[in-house]
Amino acid sequence: MPVKSYKHIVSLLAFVAPAFIIYLLFLLIPTIGGMYYSFTDWNGLNRNYSFIGLGNFIEALREDPDFVHSLLFTLKYVLFMIVLQNVFALVLAVFIETKTRTKGFFRTIFFMPNMISTIISAFMWTFVFSQVLPQIAEKTAMSFLDQLWIGDPKVSFYSIIIVSLWNGVGYMMIIYLAALQGVPQSLKEAAVIDGASPFQTFRKVTLPMITHAVTICFFLTLNGAFKVFEVVYGLTGGGPGRSTQVITMNIYEEAFSNNFRYGYASAKSVILFVIILIFTFIQIGVMKRKEVEA
Repeated sequence: MPVKSYKHIVSLLAFVAPAFIIYLLFLLIPTIGGMYYSFTDWNGLNRNYSFIGLGNFIEALREDPDFVHSLLFTLKYVLFMIVLQNVFALVLAVFIETKTRTKGFFRTIFFMPNMISTIISAFMWTFVFSQVLPQIAEKTAMSFLDQLWIGDPKVSFYSIIIVSLWNGVGYMMIIYLAALQGVPQSLKEAAVIDGASPFQTFRKVTLPMITHAVTICFFLTLNGAFKVFEVVYGLTGGGPGRSTQVITMNIYEEAFSNNFRYGYASAKSVILFVIILIFTFIQIGVMKRKEVEA
């Protein structure tokens, strides 16, 4: 190998090495270790543990109603977030794109909630739900605002959705804005000349041109929704009871909060990983076909 090529390879490896080492130590090795411990009864503290095969997986899926409930609740949350977050983000992006002079102002305003920590947002909204909205309902005719936003199992789910959307829509909006700016203006002008309405122009011209952005946003929303933790932990703590407990909270509780069953919690994490992997492959496959059709 020529000396120049050898030095080039060494320099590339030197630049990649720090990121790869961090990835190896803090992601890859813990992931492999978690998969191994999912087949054991390790409690996370003792050195001694036993290999129990698929026992943890069988218990989680057949004998743990709390885990099954948290899984179903998470799936419900994922469905709402995929639809609502992308619809609101796209609508905001289209709205801002039409504002020539105030585009920067609106872009900043709608993105600002994303700059706040999710757990801080949850605490802020806890105050809004428990103090501000009841006061508004008392002083106005909007009595529907006087709800047990956090204490009622039927309402608390929608409180979680509201906070999640408030915190996350801005990030997806930026992605959609970048995609909209890449749509050739000549195509939209040609559609208008042909007599297309604004809605027809968006549906027939703009939307097919930004399908790649839709794929990215759906992917990010799907993964983020399955791994949601902070907003639920800060807003409801999984309550009242366990009515709003998501799967990540159930895993956290199993490993660190009550039982210290690290092996069992690792098995639940593997189940979550497999579910995310399946849904991701389905979503990417469907969206890629839509991109080809577009």
